[in-house]
Amino acid sequence: MAPAVPDTRYKPQSSAARKLALVLGLGALLAGCATLDPSFNKQPPAPAPVTLPGNAPVTTGVESPEEQEHRRLVALYGGEYFNAPTERLLSDVLVKLAHVNESSPEPYRLTLLNSAVVNAFALPSGRIYVTRGLVALANDTAEVAAVMAHEIAHVTANHATQRAELEKNSALISKAATIIQNPEKGQQVQAFRRLSLASFSRAQEFEADRLGVANIAKAGFDPYGAARFLTSLGHSAALRASLIGQKNNSERPDILSTHPSTPERIREATLAARQIVAPDTGERGHDAYLSAINGIVFGDDPSEGIIRANRFIHAKLGFAFTAPQGFVLENSSQALLGLSAGGTDSLRLDSVRLAASSGLDDYIKSGWIDGLNVGSVTLGTIHDLPAAFATAQDGGWTFKLAVVRFGADVYRLIFATKALTSDNELKFTAAMNSFRRISPEEAAQVKPLKIGVLTASAGDTIASLAARMVFSDRPEDHFRLLNGLEIGAPLVPGAKYKIITE
Repeated sequence: MAPAVPDTRYKPQSSAARKLALVLGLGALLAGCATLDPSFNKQPPAPAPVTLPGNAPVTTGVESPEEQEHRRLVALYGGEYFNAPTERLLSDVLVKLAHVNESSPEPYRLTLLNSAVVNAFALPSGRIYVTRGLVALANDTAEVAAVMAHEIAHVTANHATQRAELEKNSALISKAATIIQNPEKGQQVQAFRRLSLASFSRAQEFEADRLGVANIAKAGFDPYGAARFLTSLGHSAALRASLIGQKNNSERPDILSTHPSTPERIREATLAARQIVAPDTGERGHDAYLSAINGIVFGDDPSEGIIRANRFIHAKLGFAFTAPQGFVLENSSQALLGLSAGGTDSLRLDSVRLAASSGLDDYIKSGWIDGLNVGSVTLGTIHDLPAAFATAQDGGWTFKLAVVRFGADVYRLIFATKALTSDNELKFTAAMNSFRRISPEEAAQVKPLKIGVLTASAGDTIASLAARMVFSDRPEDHFRLLNGLEIGAPLVPGAKYKIITE
């Protein structure tokens, strides 16, 4: 959660998607890969070149579109993350992949991103991006090589340019349908356009998987690494869905999805690997990989606030907040988001910059929330901090609101529920009243979680190793996920395993 920005209008949607507007971003941990074309993100035009005297020093004052896009992506994902052993291993993998893939005229360049989100993507220029969240989920060098090879395949197969051309043609057809003023035809064209783009993207993902599997095998890595990582990705989705009481839909292919379902990709990746080598014969590089990532930050970066169970602490901004029991929290650069078990209630905590002369009661009435019950607005305090409270109702949802003045910022707490029962009222009020200033000593104690590596002894079990993790929510399930272990899989004495530590 970043520092406050000038006041923005928060307008809940007027449909069933209203709840999702509050919890937007809860699925971001499993964002799919994307081959990003700089042309998809419009940048300001570069200034015209200036003619300089012949004896003038040579300077590079104008950034290329690629550099602009690179900076934008790095900022979007929390900046670069620096860890020499991890970067060295990833760079070595990239060099090996480059040696077997000669179709790219530009050298590949790796950027490790400071984000807990599990993601990797590429620019057509050959820039490859991997998040530390993905590095933490992968279990060996072959797995992370498979991810990188997949992204390289998007670049070498020219997928971004192909998609851009298809989108341009689809847009022209759609425009033609609009010009002839045939609404029914226009709707058919739009539906066909969405279906065509989705099918095209799915085909690209399968092609990138096949090319990636072949290339990691040529580079000397176990080609089954792709299927193993995709399996972990599917387990991560299932675990996350179960934490908020929602059914995991990874088994249901969605024809309009931009990516094939994970089970489909696992089957195809496994089939591609079987055509190359038998299982359990390729080089995985498990121990070397764990050694390289030992000690990297896991989860939230403390500079953006950290989540511990249902508690959020922001040492840099100097406050703490405790959500109701059972809420799953997720921090983004814009807001802290939360969803209750079962997904029936949600919360949002964000901040705005407000002039000191503006009253909190006037601000809460200023139109940033729809359906406000003006008569419910009251002034009060939360831990000696000036506050205003209100309720709003719109589209079948009830919102409990609190705005709290904290230094130069105003923090907005928004709870949404379909049924404001007395129990919910008590839970939401208690959560609002938990917002408080923290002392410098408490702020200094906020430390990031890290990936640790240990060796299993003869008497160890999954339960005993999971108990050593600094993780209070379903530690055994997270231990299995972190180490790519299926339910019922035994520990191997002498083998190395990841845990979450401080």
